[in-house]
Amino acid sequence: MPVTWERTSAKEDEISAAENTALLSRYIKEVWVDADVGAVRRFLSPEFKRHLSPRVEPLGIEAQIERLVGFRRAFPDVTIVVDDVVGEGDRIAFRSTMTGTHLGDFAGIPPTGSRITVSLVDIIRIEHGVFVEQWGGPDMSDLIGQLRAT
Repeated sequence: MPVTWERTSAKEDEISAAENTALLSRYIKEVWVDADVGAVRRFLSPEFKRHLSPRVEPLGIEAQIERLVGFRRAFPDVTIVVDDVVGEGDRIAFRSTMTGTHLGDFAGIPPTGSRITVSLVDIIRIEHGVFVEQWGGPDMSDLIGQLRAT
């Protein structure tokens, strides 16, 4: 049976993409810039799934919050700058750059005091104004490599 896909009008896509981009901007500002981990629950669906690898079960909302708290502990001055955003329908993809200073344990590596700069690529599926699924994240091999190089 062939798979078909009906494209909505360009105007509908533009509105959805604009709304999703605004939602992403608020999320980055409140959760990452303002360091308000409590705000996460306003942005993630209770059924949220964070796909880190096709080999492991996706993280739920509580595990995602723990992950964010762990990043914040390891890199208390972490910043994320969104470099590119592409959205269509219920999905938004973005490329960003994360910087921070390694001041806490991360992935078994004790604090080095090193500055890191790492790329992130994420895709988020949005329903009813909240994130329901997310794929991607930081380039972990580059991040770990930077920490081990010090």
